[in-house]
Amino acid sequence: MHTSDLIILLVLLGCMATYIPVFMCLFFTAAIGLLLFTDIPLLLLAQSIFRSMDNFALVVVLFFILCGNIMTAGSIVEKLIKFANTLVAWLPGGLGMAGVLACGMFGAISGSTVATVVALGGFMIPQLIKKGYPEKYSIGLMTTSPNLGVIIPPSIGMILYSMISNVSLEGLFATGFVPGVLIMLGVCAYSYFIFRGDTEIVRQPVPSVGHVLRVFIECFWALMLPVIIFGGIFSGVFTANEAAVVACVYAFAVELFIYRGVKWGQVKSITVSSAVTSATLLILVAGATSFGRLLTLEDIPGRITELVVSTIQSPFIFLLAMNSLLLVIGMFMDIISATMILGPVFLPMLDSFGINWMHFGLIMTVNLAIGYCTPPMGVSLYITGALANRDLIYVSKAVIPFLIIQIAVLLFCTYFPDVVLWLPRVAGYL
Repeated sequence: MHTSDLIILLVLLGCMATYIPVFMCLFFTAAIGLLLFTDIPLLLLAQSIFRSMDNFALVVVLFFILCGNIMTAGSIVEKLIKFANTLVAWLPGGLGMAGVLACGMFGAISGSTVATVVALGGFMIPQLIKKGYPEKYSIGLMTTSPNLGVIIPPSIGMILYSMISNVSLEGLFATGFVPGVLIMLGVCAYSYFIFRGDTEIVRQPVPSVGHVLRVFIECFWALMLPVIIFGGIFSGVFTANEAAVVACVYAFAVELFIYRGVKWGQVKSITVSSAVTSATLLILVAGATSFGRLLTLEDIPGRITELVVSTIQSPFIFLLAMNSLLLVIGMFMDIISATMILGPVFLPMLDSFGINWMHFGLIMTVNLAIGYCTPPMGVSLYITGALANRDLIYVSKAVIPFLIIQIAVLLFCTYFPDVVLWLPRVAGYL
């Protein structure tokens, strides 16, 4: 490691150890690195910032955030939960299964873990406890299941990875279905086995076909939202960017005119709130791009690649090291910052080990999604802790069984790439 590399690392870590916002940490480090170790004017940094935000790919993030906020403010979330509850609530652990299924359906529209936690956690945790489910199970389930929001497409993390790697966004989206479904099946199986002999938990009666049909009709317009998104993207009717806009228009129309869960007076506040969230994301992207430009000028990714390739020869060991590193990084960094900063560092190494860039994008997304539920910086831990009035230690213990399931799925997807890449291949994205 060069002296300049060490100074850059210490400046970055020193800033992050303080109360300086992440985007400012990245910008300060980039500015200091350019001043000390290059002859390039700081004007280049300003140009990088504006160029990073002037990216059409980021439009899709804005509209998916808006779509998630529309659903949260209206009654689409309630309809999704009701339909999932009707399907599985009669099984042992059925309400828990309904919770993870609802997270999967909501995640298939919002693309955000935090939005899924806020929208579903506040509703499901009290309901689970009221029906007799242990508090620790309820909190653990609704802290970890929202990770499906960034694993099942559309995913904000995948959008950013596609932006820095230039892999097909639609193809990257297609890789998320297998781990998403496996996580849902794993959590449902776990819920079934731990509650199969419990007679104290309130269960719904087995629904009749007629009842299921009535609920389906009632929830039809909400259920059509993910169908429109994925059907449009993978049929080629519209791109992922256009799908986000279509989803927003559809969600507004359904909430305003069919379910009437959103009033006209709320439209402005929902839109402004989404714009503020998107602006926060753009600032992070700008800071990460500035730092990435410094890394490129200093050829740090190239030197790291040479070091790793000379040290590790086995793709198996390399992937194990990447998973371990990303799981640790996820404890301290959010998925947006980690993807934008580390993606350009890791990507040059992949070809040396014969690893598909699209496959690695999925690995990185799942790893960093798990980071939402790992202390000390896991955002989901703090949100559900506030919802349930529990401290960080209690919530951290509650999530352990569910994190084991997600890590098992991560390892499966890591070492069996053909399983997750078959859908992109079939669809022609590989």
